Amino acid sequence: MAKITLQDIRHAYGPDPQREEDWALKKLSLELSDGGAYALLGPSGCGKTTLLNLISGLLAPTEGRILFDSTDVTEATPEQRNIAQVFQFPVIYDTMSVFGNLAFPLRNRGVAEKDVDARVREIAKMLELDHMLAKRASGLTADGKQKISLGRGLVRSDVNVIMFDEPLTVIDPHLKWVLRSKLKELHHRIRRTMIYVTHDQTEALTFAEKVVVMKDGQIVQIGTPIELFERPRHTFVGHFIGSPGMNVLPCVVKGGEVVFAGNPVPAANAGAYKGNGKVLELGVRPEFVSLGSDGIPVDIVKVADAGRYRIVETRHKDHSIKLLVAEGVELPAQKAHVRFDAAHTQIYEDGWMVS
Repeated sequence: MAKITLQDIRHAYGPDPQREEDWALKKLSLELSDGGAYALLGPSGCGKTTLLNLISGLLAPTEGRILFDSTDVTEATPEQRNIAQVFQFPVIYDTMSVFGNLAFPLRNRGVAEKDVDARVREIAKMLELDHMLAKRASGLTADGKQKISLGRGLVRSDVNVIMFDEPLTVIDPHLKWVLRSKLKELHHRIRRTMIYVTHDQTEALTFAEKVVVMKDGQIVQIGTPIELFERPRHTFVGHFIGSPGMNVLPCVVKGGEVVFAGNPVPAANAGAYKGNGKVLELGVRPEFVSLGSDGIPVDIVKVADAGRYRIVETRHKDHSIKLLVAEGVELPAQKAHVRFDAAHTQIYEDGWMVS
């Protein structure tokens, strides 16, 4: 296993990058602790797979260095880095049995057959493949084949890092939850460094101890699921994580008081604002907005049932404000007032949380 350090990494796929948009990955530095479980999360094209391939050695960075512990592996191959990688679509040997597929990485490295058998059966049981070990892989469904790919990545106990590139794309929705739980369980048992690439916030937040949120080739925030939810450092994180996403509203600060559309609003970081931003916004998640007898006057324009709670969309002038209301709580017919929880309301300067 190894601590992974990226120092001033930039990457461009084309020759002689000149403009900012020529870079698929902007300059970034990142440290991943030995034995941690990480997710790279962001929309398509944000650079997360590029970053994963740089760490694995499938790509060499245009600029910067990559270290495994104190060893520079910037030019090293995936084999030299001793990594295991599971891709978006199954990579298996159709002519082999399920057992043969799972055993292949171990046999290829000369592991004793007794140890091969024990390890294969352990991983197969975790992935619920133990009842089909003798079956030929070509006869399996798409999700069965992807479980073999997952197993091949997990079966080795000597790797520095195990990488997953959107591995559950072809998996049935129910099995996604099961496999995420099993991957998390396995991580707790073996404490191998794991990096999981996904655009799905649920996958990222349920698997990872720390999530690396990416946008436009940059890292926007690194944090635990709770940190990303309660203190998004950028409005993009607030939008991208959470369903529905964070309310982002224009505001001004006058005499240390935050004002939204003429209404004073308490904010946890109002005192830190120094008046430098071009765009000033207020961010508060729907979970921290409530109905009250006073506050910001709103019209209720839409109510969506989400099971244990309802998503209520309100409007103040031209601005939409969403909140969550528990089932059974009576809603006003149309007119209402909303309040923001001051401890969970932040102001953002040019997209970034004021601190």
